[in-house]
Amino acid sequence: MLVAAAVCPCPPLLVPEVAAGAAPELDGARAACLDAVGRLAAARPDLLIAVGPTDDPGQGPYPQGATGSFRGFGVDLGVRLGASDTEPGQELPPSLSVAAWLLARAEWMAAPVEALGVTETLATDRCLAAGRQLAARAERVALLVMGDGSACRTLKAPGYLDDRATGFDADTARALGAADTAALKTLDATLAYELKAAGRAPWQVLAGAAEGTEPGGQLLYDDAPYGVGYSVAAWA
Repeated sequence: MLVAAAVCPCPPLLVPEVAAGAAPELDGARAACLDAVGRLAAARPDLLIAVGPTDDPGQGPYPQGATGSFRGFGVDLGVRLGASDTEPGQELPPSLSVAAWLLARAEWMAAPVEALGVTETLATDRCLAAGRQLAARAERVALLVMGDGSACRTLKAPGYLDDRATGFDADTARALGAADTAALKTLDATLAYELKAAGRAPWQVLAGAAEGTEPGGQLLYDDAPYGVGYSVAAWA
């Protein structure tokens, strides 16, 4: 059963070594993410599962000890998903590498860690089903859900300016902050894809995992640096 969740954006720029001179611009988001991750331990989970967007549907799930890196972003920095002496297998996608970095930064030791990548185009019903399966993995499951909002908030945003982006991000931020699973389930997958909102599928996995519970939520951060919607929330 799901007992807690942390919702975080997943830009590699969260990692100071990747952001370099621009790192202070995301200090607020970074601090909120670490706060949300830190709250998961208080729920005493038996298992923590990180969920994040990926472009490759043929990879994962990823066991504890899986490795990733930020070499594709010009930084010779590797990460490992939790503490493990096992040999690394498939490399974590960028979103889950950011999750692994956050967990290492928070010195996560509260429970074993696994990870699951979901594709941006995964249908809502399949996202919900995946969430239900994750929630059934242990008596007390916590999720670290990685995903960005729209990438179309400004003219200089990665997806250019789209007038629909601000409303979409406001709706999702409200739903994440209120732990409103009904609203997350009804997110428009087509609109999310058009707005390049990579968080839609992971958020709907979270909604599926929370079925049968009555979570409380708190929005810890909501902004759009670089024209991309970033929200951080904690559920318990």
